[in-house]
Amino acid sequence: MTTITGNEAAQGANGTGAVPKATIAADFNMFLKLLTAQMQHQDPLDPMDTSEYTQQLVQYSQVEQSIQQTGKLDEILSRIASQDMAQSSNFIGREARFDSPVAGLGSDPAKWTYYADRQPSSIVATVKDASGNVVSETKLDPKAQGQYSWDGIKTDGTRATDGAYTLSLTALDAEGKAIPATINSVAIVKDIVTDGANVMLGVNGIRMPLSGLVAVSAPS
Repeated sequence: MTTITGNEAAQGANGTGAVPKATIAADFNMFLKLLTAQMQHQDPLDPMDTSEYTQQLVQYSQVEQSIQQTGKLDEILSRIASQDMAQSSNFIGREARFDSPVAGLGSDPAKWTYYADRQPSSIVATVKDASGNVVSETKLDPKAQGQYSWDGIKTDGTRATDGAYTLSLTALDAEGKAIPATINSVAIVKDIVTDGANVMLGVNGIRMPLSGLVAVSAPS
């Protein structure tokens, strides 16, 4: 799992194709005034063709309705996010497990749980930083699979900086064939934040999406 959008109507105001609501409203009102004036001053014996104006009126109405619907949808999404954040506050102080190989290294070691599809003959844990550089490789006991904790000490003996790190496992059977392994990151939830659309859990210095949460338990 790994770790979330802007308002297209708002983006339109910056030139991405949509039209701001204020502009639509002004043009809509101006169109009605022009249409009314033309109807008042046209020659009754030679009336103007109003079909084009009627089509434009319908188009303006549809665009205005679309903008109003977008605003309502944004409001609904915001309310849902607020409700999710309020409910997620119960996770603070609890141990959360995420469907992701990404874990945070901070005041606590980076922690993961893993499970190989069958008993491996050998397992090597490789930790990479956010740029994809290998910072640590460790041979694990194939009979003691289940959890892996990395204290941030790199292969060269120095300590890695705090941040997000990704774990990968190379599990092989006795014949040297690869064995698939499932990896989850584990950490204590420190805080809850939202950008108005997505709820994120603060865990050991990084943010993880609520959507990736697979288990919550008391701290071990």
